[in-house]
Amino acid sequence: MEPDFFQKVYNVVRMIPYGKVTSYGAIARFCGSPQAARMVGWAMNKSSGQKEFVPAHRVLNRNGMLTGKHYFGGPDTMKELLESEGHKVVEDQLIDFEKHFWDPMKEL
Repeated sequence: MEPDFFQKVYNVVRMIPYGKVTSYGAIARFCGSPQAARMVGWAMNKSSGQKEFVPAHRVLNRNGMLTGKHYFGGPDTMKELLESEGHKVVEDQLIDFEKHFWDPMKEL
């Protein structure tokens, strides 16, 4: 299950538009496994090994927190990537999370 699920996750994450974010849970629901938000997190953890870029920095927890930031090689890398797309992050919290939220169930 894991490789196929991870590939589904990567395919969805690659569709998140520049300047938008989503949550682990939203991706899990779209992939047909609503209880698998943590598995989506593990997929994001392993995404740097993919041949095609996966914008994992656009995937946050359900409250807009940068909970996966320690997987980006530096403590501020995820924040910097989000800020480079026009987001404001304060104390590991994306400001206006709902405004920038992209829901694959509605968009795809």
